[in-house]
Amino acid sequence: MKRTLEQFDHILHRCRDLFEKKTRDYGTAWRILRPSSLTDQVFIKARRIRSIEEKGRQKVEDSIESDYIGMINYSLMAMVQLNLPEDAALELPPEEAVRLFDEKVAETRALLAAKNHDYGEAWREMRISSMTDLILMKLLRIKQIEDNEGKTIASEGLEANYQDIVNYAIFALIKLQEQKQNV
Repeated sequence: MKRTLEQFDHILHRCRDLFEKKTRDYGTAWRILRPSSLTDQVFIKARRIRSIEEKGRQKVEDSIESDYIGMINYSLMAMVQLNLPEDAALELPPEEAVRLFDEKVAETRALLAAKNHDYGEAWREMRISSMTDLILMKLLRIKQIEDNEGKTIASEGLEANYQDIVNYAIFALIKLQEQKQNV
């Protein structure tokens, strides 16, 4: 499991670096998005990956890896958005945005470590396409919860589903990296 956490940290370093640079370029323009719009951003990226997986080819050269990174960052932004008060300023100082991002990363990493312990790294035996499908399922759940105005009866809430998306996207990136190394 130590290796998994090191791989998580490496991938999240890349994601954080991109988030920080884009925050410096654009500010926190993403804050104008409602949570449902952030969900749809993640959905678009997951659907693109599934489409490429099913067709076996792609016409736009954007990498699948960059889509997984986008899913991670948009999911983390959604978690930040969900936890900010409604009257929070749209424009956050870059340092504050990165701090909030880091808080969500730490919470998600702790969840990954706990689940990875309990499940015995079963994800390492999964197909990447199954991870894509699980991400899409989580997104459909999130959409339903959003349509129900955040109310659930027996289900995990929005944040838990976003955390699972982040972790499945990280697992997919790890597997993609390992495939490249074994070629």
